[in-house]
Amino acid sequence: MKAVAVVPSRRSVELRQIDAPRLDSPTSVRMRVLEVGVCGTDREICAMEYGTPPAGCDHLVIGHESLAEVVELGPEVTQVRLGDLVVPTVRRPCAHAHCVPCRTGRQDFCITGDFRERGIKELHGFMTEFVVDDQRTLNVLPHSLRGVGVLVEPLTIAEKAMLQVELLQQRLPWACTMQPGGRQFCHKAVVLGAGPVGLLGAMKLVASGFETWVYSRSDGERQAIVEAFGAHFVAAEEVPAEQLGRELGSIDLIYEAMGASQTSFAAMGALGTNGVFVFTGVPGRKAPVTVDTDLLMRNLVLKNQVVLGTVNAGAHAFAAAVADLQHFVASWPDVVPALISSRHPLERYDQLLLQRTPGVKHVIEVA
Repeated sequence: MKAVAVVPSRRSVELRQIDAPRLDSPTSVRMRVLEVGVCGTDREICAMEYGTPPAGCDHLVIGHESLAEVVELGPEVTQVRLGDLVVPTVRRPCAHAHCVPCRTGRQDFCITGDFRERGIKELHGFMTEFVVDDQRTLNVLPHSLRGVGVLVEPLTIAEKAMLQVELLQQRLPWACTMQPGGRQFCHKAVVLGAGPVGLLGAMKLVASGFETWVYSRSDGERQAIVEAFGAHFVAAEEVPAEQLGRELGSIDLIYEAMGASQTSFAAMGALGTNGVFVFTGVPGRKAPVTVDTDLLMRNLVLKNQVVLGTVNAGAHAFAAAVADLQHFVASWPDVVPALISSRHPLERYDQLLLQRTPGVKHVIEVA
């Protein structure tokens, strides 16, 4: 079968023929891959910045944002059925007995660093025709999400972040007060970045009752999407990040989704009292940046602020993403599909992985 793989020893990205996988345990499931989303992680792996093939293999099949259809079941499979639409999780637990997170199904909090990730680290990914995985890794979607189900995995980033924010904010009265005539906005959130992770995060915040602003460079397409689901757009060229607080008032939550440290730390200075700042991006290795550490430290202490970093996602976040994606589609039926700017056949992988293509989210259509 066909697969897109990186070959680190040759520093190449190739469409190659590999053996089709077979069921390897009583609880394994064979799936036909339908779509694979392309993200910055894939492009960085193709640029040879990181990415580790499985042991004894010279290549790594990439792709971790997937949507697949179940086509074959092991004899002891009970959690999925033939024909189900599924999204597999990405990270798999380490083997160490002392790693409590991995032993309790929370490998997204692995403490050893010896986890494996499909399409990223020591496990082949989903940019191929068929894959096999254990039933425990699969998250079932309703068929009504067939057209947008590939967005589940990137949405889990926001879902995991918000699950943690909800736990953290039990430290103070946080819920909005119900007013006559229905719920009104009582908290403000700013999303840094208007890529797929940022836009999906903004949708989650709007759906959670936050008055939400998306802060990004001017882009007509993205601004239209932002405004269509009830958020506001702030052009970075017009408002410096450190002035966001002056422009918007007290900001309760800043959700970073751009991977730009200079802008992010400048925006952190605008975070309000009792606020939470969530980092989801990983900046590249660049020159050092200047940060007003005295201001940040004073604010963290005197304003009871929290800074949170989050990566990957577990089963709870996947379940929340499936439920919320259904809610998004019901609320904004024309907006959610617009996040997917284009679909391309597997053979055109190089256009998406090795070049910068305008748009929000690009998808490789396998089947």
